[in-house]
Amino acid sequence: MKIDIKKIAAIDLFCGIGGLTKGLEMSGVPVVAGFDIDESCRFIYESNTKSAFVNKDVQSINIEELRNFYPKDSEVRVLVGCAPCQPFSRLSGKYRMKGQRDPKWRLLYSFSDIIEAVQPDIVSMENVPDIVHHDVLVDFTRKLEDNGYHIWCDVVACARYGVPQNRKRFVLLASKHGEINLIDPIYREGDYLTVRDAIGMLKEIPAGGHLDSDPMHRSCRLSRKNLERIRQSRPGGTWKEWEERLRLDCHKKNAGKTYGSVYGRMSWDAPSPTITTQFYGYGNGRFGHPEQDRAISLREGALLQSFPNDYIFCDNDHPINVHDMGVHIGNAVPVKLGEAIGCSIIQHISRIEYKEQVNHE
Repeated sequence: MKIDIKKIAAIDLFCGIGGLTKGLEMSGVPVVAGFDIDESCRFIYESNTKSAFVNKDVQSINIEELRNFYPKDSEVRVLVGCAPCQPFSRLSGKYRMKGQRDPKWRLLYSFSDIIEAVQPDIVSMENVPDIVHHDVLVDFTRKLEDNGYHIWCDVVACARYGVPQNRKRFVLLASKHGEINLIDPIYREGDYLTVRDAIGMLKEIPAGGHLDSDPMHRSCRLSRKNLERIRQSRPGGTWKEWEERLRLDCHKKNAGKTYGSVYGRMSWDAPSPTITTQFYGYGNGRFGHPEQDRAISLREGALLQSFPNDYIFCDNDHPINVHDMGVHIGNAVPVKLGEAIGCSIIQHISRIEYKEQVNHE
């Protein structure tokens, strides 16, 4: 059967505020629906994508309802998702349960069950690198193989695909139509996009201030002592450069001496550290601005996650809650990684089309 590349349709499970959906759209893969349990994602998701937001728990999705979101004439059905990754962190590794479905992994098992029921042509899953150490990944890939999928997976440095950030993610691609893989890297080490490339053009703001023309370009207040600390910090440096009186008690303990990035400044000419859900807090990592005496702003965090500069996060009816916005941005799939996944899908389908054409001739 000849596959028409123009008749691709994707559904994004655990869509959040649309990082993966936006990246897929930018690559040319249309997304027809995004599912997420968090209703607060709806405004941002629907303001920036062409897809419908469906506020549902993935564990309670009606399979027939999900199938009906795919257009009847779609020839390539894609199902993607990034199940919340907290269960797979190093901290929770001690809870590993061999031979049974640990409840902390239920979302990924639910994703696997949905794949088996829907039988999409192509699947993509993105998660934290530590997932490779857990039995749930073995179960996930085994079920894909049992259902006739060809699988590619690896831990990916996001900076290779245009994300100005030292973020690594596990990426899986699977297809019923033959071998599939992630596209070749776009950037090489030494040529990665940097903090300067991402946020260097933004106007200066003080700690606790914001830009009237962009409510997202706002920074949290700093205490007097934290202002002293950041003023004694150089880009890429550590708290060890501070005067003794500014050091925290935890820094004086052996365990705390290894956390040199906490209360640190980013470097202009290197990718940022991984943007977490608490990137807006100066004491939560190396989230100090390279030269301004403040933590990075919400807008800067979004740009470092490779969201477009015109991505809409708020309006008069949807004001900013800094904590919630940090969670939304930090948990998102970087848009440029999503675009690379989409380009990989397009490349895969194009190869199938070419082979079909050659065989026909």
